[in-house]
Amino acid sequence: MLDQIEQLRKNAEAEISSVDSPAALEAYRVKYLVRKGAIAELFDKLKTVPPPEKPALGKALNELRARVQELYDARNAALTAAPTRRVDTDLTLPGRRTFMGSRHPLMQTLDEVKSIFVGMGFGIADGPELEDDYHNFEALNFPPDHPARDMQDTFFISSTALLRTHTSPVQIRLMKAQRPPIRAIMPGRVFRNEAVSARSLAGFYQVEGLFVDRGVSFAELKGTLVAFARQFYGRDIRYRFVPSFFPFTEPSAEMYITCFLCKGKGCRMCKHSGWLEVLGCGMVDPNVFRNVGIDPEIYTGYAFGMGIDRTAALRYGVDDLRLFYENDVRFLRQF
Repeated sequence: MLDQIEQLRKNAEAEISSVDSPAALEAYRVKYLVRKGAIAELFDKLKTVPPPEKPALGKALNELRARVQELYDARNAALTAAPTRRVDTDLTLPGRRTFMGSRHPLMQTLDEVKSIFVGMGFGIADGPELEDDYHNFEALNFPPDHPARDMQDTFFISSTALLRTHTSPVQIRLMKAQRPPIRAIMPGRVFRNEAVSARSLAGFYQVEGLFVDRGVSFAELKGTLVAFARQFYGRDIRYRFVPSFFPFTEPSAEMYITCFLCKGKGCRMCKHSGWLEVLGCGMVDPNVFRNVGIDPEIYTGYAFGMGIDRTAALRYGVDDLRLFYENDVRFLRQF
């Protein structure tokens, strides 16, 4: 029986080398290690062996079973281990490009506008986007029947709360909180209930400015805006001021500059007029001063406002304002 044990050991050691799959390993286990396997059969024969021989044969069978179990465990570990793959590096492949984000063109424009006015001595003031009727309309001399107070033109949250239609409420808050002299710009988002199109949006950015002091004149207003336009649009531009109307300024005007695309010859951007409107302006209405507790007999001031979206579109020759908000990388990468 010792010869049978030795032969079974040799067979098990020889067969384990050909086990190359989980299925083959399972067949190996069934053949040798289960209760009805080859080793178990030899243990059954141990009952017929004379008693003096049983100790030696029992020891040999236990050693055989331990050896076969060891072979099985080692092969199982080898088959279940994650296969190692050789990683080849192709040095001829081009490197992967990384794309960096950049400042949005509207924010670039806004930053430049702020930088120019700060350089002329203006501070920067801010206020809430959710306003009340008083600061947005009443204090700015809007009559009760003005179209801007209609829900067709303004986003009302309640009967008195609304999304601001301009940054002029910041001027009211600033004049109520600070005594003249006041010189500041008010950048921020504004909202109007308009149909979205290539030339108009329901939400956009705006910058307004305010200067209040003794003896402020319309000539100072023109000088400030011309200085800004020449720094922002170029020194070769021509300009003109056209009379207009705004409830909170009197007199009021709109500023036009020569179209920098066609140089005044006429094109689609300027509607073939050769001129582009860039902002509205005027002297602060005395009624607005009275609403904030400033004596219009002592102080005068001017105010102006421009849309940053329109300003950026005019400067870069963009004919559709919606492009600034579509987040198309092909468009944004050009700035």
